[in-house]
Amino acid sequence: MKTKREFPNTYVIIFAIIVVCAIATWFTKGAEPQTWQVFSAIYTGFGRQAGIIAFILIIGGAFWIVNSTKAIDAGIFSFLNFTKRLEKNRFLMKVGVNNIIMVSIMLLFSLFGAVFGMSEETIAFVVILVPLAISMGYDSIVGVCLVYVAAHVGFAGAILNPFTIGIAQNMAGLPMFSGIEYRFVCWIVLNVVLITFVLLYASKIKKNPRKSIMYEADGYWREKVDASAAGIEYYHNRSSWVSFGISSVAIICFTIFYSKDCVINIGTGHFNAPWLLPTVGVLFIVSSIRALQSSVHFFIFNLLIFTIIYLVVGVLGFSWYITEISALFMALAIFSGIAAGFSANGVVKEFLAGAKDILSAALVVGLASGIIIILEEGKVLDPLMNSLVALSDGSSKTTSLGLMYGIQTLINLVIPSASAKAAITMPIMAPFSDMIGVSRQATVLAFQFGDGFTNMITPTSGVLIAVLGMARIPYSKWVKFIWKFIITLIIIGMLLLLPTVFLTLPGF
Repeated sequence: MKTKREFPNTYVIIFAIIVVCAIATWFTKGAEPQTWQVFSAIYTGFGRQAGIIAFILIIGGAFWIVNSTKAIDAGIFSFLNFTKRLEKNRFLMKVGVNNIIMVSIMLLFSLFGAVFGMSEETIAFVVILVPLAISMGYDSIVGVCLVYVAAHVGFAGAILNPFTIGIAQNMAGLPMFSGIEYRFVCWIVLNVVLITFVLLYASKIKKNPRKSIMYEADGYWREKVDASAAGIEYYHNRSSWVSFGISSVAIICFTIFYSKDCVINIGTGHFNAPWLLPTVGVLFIVSSIRALQSSVHFFIFNLLIFTIIYLVVGVLGFSWYITEISALFMALAIFSGIAAGFSANGVVKEFLAGAKDILSAALVVGLASGIIIILEEGKVLDPLMNSLVALSDGSSKTTSLGLMYGIQTLINLVIPSASAKAAITMPIMAPFSDMIGVSRQATVLAFQFGDGFTNMITPTSGVLIAVLGMARIPYSKWVKFIWKFIITLIIIGMLLLLPTVFLTLPGF
């Protein structure tokens, strides 16, 4: 009997790439051949990505506790009932309420990506938006597009992204965030492409859900949504008021001690915002009291909403990263468990169940980092980059700019870190652009696009692997879905680079 050939598991694919990279070190001039390091790189990769791995486990544990209370389900169904009421409006009915919701969510996350470089933070939103997309009649891929893809299209647009534009312009000797006018135009164009792509795909899935390559795998999410729809029993308890009291005291203390230090950084602008924390704190207390009067579910959902609000405030006003964000979600887990009436042991039990459920996603992140370790230890990157740069010697401005763009795109497949890539490539690319008569601003734009687009497909991106793990989307299926969109973005990126050669643009 002939056995059915299976597509390789994500772990198999990534390990195969590690082996291929190790083999490449034997045939690259100036490299250090890698042998047993194929195995040690996996361990080293886990060490390097320890922060993100711990972050994923904490997120998984926190959301498991929140999910076990059915608070997210209650919030989603309340939101869907609200959208059904909106559908009675003739204008909204013609445009499509779901379309308006999806466009609004995508623009919000794209703006976050463009302004403060949202990337790792998207992991926390996947567990909310994937069930929402399923509840609206779409699939898990649409849910990931709404948050992860939108944020990374914005990341590529990079209006004021300090991790790409900020570092690259500094390395190239350009005024910080100069050329913002044309980058804003680029951001708009990229978002039009994003919205068109996602809405067309979502419409196809809405008409026939079985056309989704995730239809069978999404059974997990559909079962959770269906079970939740039939099994929510709203109730009140004293422990939710205890949770409210403790969390309110914590927020008041945080506000008193830190409100004066809140400084919003947008581009080169710095705005003191001592009013921000008191405002958010008052809103939390008022909204929590109203939520508690309805049900424990809505109070826990309110905790989740304000966890996200404080995440944004923390990133913008206090430069928080995954350490602080992890602490925030740990607090969410504890306060949610208290509100639901769980014992201390019960909170730990639910948290460990969530961490166990998401463990495979965390492990893949560490494994994927092994690819970069092999390339770095094998000293392949520098010879490879120098060889690629040499290809553009003697070419026209347009061809040279296109080659620089292609080089940045290829390098991003193995070095997804924008900061690291800027430090490696810009000291070479900036002087080279002077030699060929291309503006350094155009070179930075080529770096920006080359860095942003392929982040959404490269297996070396810990964030991508983590997001797919949270959404339960196999890497192979994600590639099958996203590759055409990535190619489209790469082509549009090249078209957007052409005006920098032929037109006089502000800052260029």
